[in-house]
Amino acid sequence: MHGSATSLSASLSSWLLVFLCAVSGAYCLRRVRGAGGGAAAGEAVMAFGMALMAVPLALGGGWRAPLLGGVFCAAALHALWMLRHGLHHAHHLVGSLTMAHLALAPAAAGQGAAHAAHTAAGPPLLTGALLLYYAGYVVLGGTRLIAAGGPAGTAGGKVGGQVARARAGGEEPAEFVRACRLTMGMGMLAMLLTM
Repeated sequence: MHGSATSLSASLSSWLLVFLCAVSGAYCLRRVRGAGGGAAAGEAVMAFGMALMAVPLALGGGWRAPLLGGVFCAAALHALWMLRHGLHHAHHLVGSLTMAHLALAPAAAGQGAAHAAHTAAGPPLLTGALLLYYAGYVVLGGTRLIAAGGPAGTAGGKVGGQVARARAGGEEPAEFVRACRLTMGMGMLAMLLTM
C-alpha cells in the first residue's frame, strides 16, 4: 500500500512537470514571433523536450532516448554556434547538453557491466556539477524575479506598470520571460534529482 502511494505521488509530480514544461514551451513558442525569436525558439524546443522526457509512461520502448539525444545534441551545436553572438547563449548550451545527458545516460547505463565502471565514475560527477549549476540558476533567477518587483509596498504598481507598457508596445513583460526560464530551470533541477 505504501508503494502504491509513493508511485501515485511520483506519477502526479511527473505529470505536473509535464504540464509546467508544456505551458512554458507554448509560451516560448508564442514569443517566437516577437523580437527575441531565436532565443525563444531554443527555449521552446527545450521546454517541449523536457515535457516529453518527464512523461512517466514508457511510450514506444527505446525510441525516446536516441531521438531526444539527437535533438538536444543538435540544439547544443546550435547554441555553440550562437556563442559567437555573446556569452548569454552559454546557458542554452549547458541546457542542451544537460538534456542530452538526461536522455542518453539511462540508456548508456543499461549497456552492461563493462560500461558500468565508466558510468559509475563519470555521470554522477557530471550530474552533481549540473545539479549545482541549476540550483544556483534557480536561486539567482528567483532572487532576480523577486527583486524585479521592488519593495513590498510598490511591487504591484511597478510590475503592473511594466506589464501595461510592455503590452502597449507589443512585447512580453520581462517578468513573464524570467518566470518561464525559472520554471524550466526548476524542471531541469527536478529531472536531475531523479537520476
